[in-house]
Amino acid sequence: MDRTVDVLVVGAGPGGSCAAASSARAGADTLLIEKRQEIGTPVRCGEGVSKRWLDELGIPADPSFVTHEVIGSRVIGPDGTALVIEDPLTTKGGYTVDREAFDRHLAKEAAKAGSAILVKTSAVGLLKEGDRVVGARCEHMGERFDVRARVVIGADGFESQVGRWAGLSTHLRAKDVAACLEYTMVGVEGDTRYGDFYLGGVAPGGYGWIFWKGEDIANVGIGVNLARLRHRADTKRYLDAFVARLPGMTRGQVLEEIAGGVSVSLPLERTVADGLLLVGDAARLIDPLTGAGILSACLSGRHAGDVAAAAIEAGDTTTAQLLEYERRWRGRLEEELARHYLIKEALLRMEDETISRILRAVVEAKLPSLTSASILALLKARHPDLLNAFEGLLL
Repeated sequence: MDRTVDVLVVGAGPGGSCAAASSARAGADTLLIEKRQEIGTPVRCGEGVSKRWLDELGIPADPSFVTHEVIGSRVIGPDGTALVIEDPLTTKGGYTVDREAFDRHLAKEAAKAGSAILVKTSAVGLLKEGDRVVGARCEHMGERFDVRARVVIGADGFESQVGRWAGLSTHLRAKDVAACLEYTMVGVEGDTRYGDFYLGGVAPGGYGWIFWKGEDIANVGIGVNLARLRHRADTKRYLDAFVARLPGMTRGQVLEEIAGGVSVSLPLERTVADGLLLVGDAARLIDPLTGAGILSACLSGRHAGDVAAAAIEAGDTTTAQLLEYERRWRGRLEEELARHYLIKEALLRMEDETISRILRAVVEAKLPSLTSASILALLKARHPDLLNAFEGLLL
């Protein structure tokens, strides 16, 4: 089964499928491998996406993967203050998607673009010539074989091994990981027009969420900063307490329970090596404030596929050539991710009363545009004492 390709993509999540589609579309002989037998499983996502994201990605909202539409979102403080975000110019509302169907949709697009796909196929190590990555040793149904590639794209998620094998620094501190647990619940009630985010002690250092999938079914979950947990079982205790405080949820029944970790760190310092690119969660391109990663994965995947194909055509897959990939993703994502990381750090130190005061101030101000910069500017002008909570943030 040994084979040679131009581009080997490890992992068929959104980042990997977008990378494979882009490189294949650009003419590169591409192979996409996925260790699981089904693309899209297991689901480790709240399944909420904004219309703005899909518009930027140029992905039409397909009934095959859209399960529910919302007009906006609400951020709810510990005291019940609700900040409603439904400005059509900034949010355009959003969708709850079926992540299995969404991931398969993107994999189909990769196949249509010309990429080969192998499921139940794991990368078990990298092939290297000196420091240069030249492929991966793979395993399928107990058989091992080598795939030599001019560029390897690591899209193997939060627990990425590809980056570590390549010698890139991928260490995570406990405060840069959120432990997440979610119930899919049926027989629940609430305002299905919004996706809700709950801040404060309900989920220390993170937030709780309700993403509706229909009129009486919703994903209800929490993400708790790992540094705030004493025992693994604490995540379930927090989620059960969160459900118990919501009248419309207490009568519901749990259909499914999913758990996982999410990095809430800064991006990796390096996402490129000779013959190698890292995308999406593997590169830590997850919003540290919200835990959202689909947009970053798809965008970085597309850039990686394009840059890999161009480097192969130029006959140069060194780090110097592949750094064009970093230039592209940093230009679109880095500033926002860095600012949101600092806000995440501030929330770790913040008491519930401070969070509530900030939300009340923003609600009362009726800002025409809600961004982290506009909120910080408001606090500086009207509530300078609250800025102490954001010590270290650049305004």
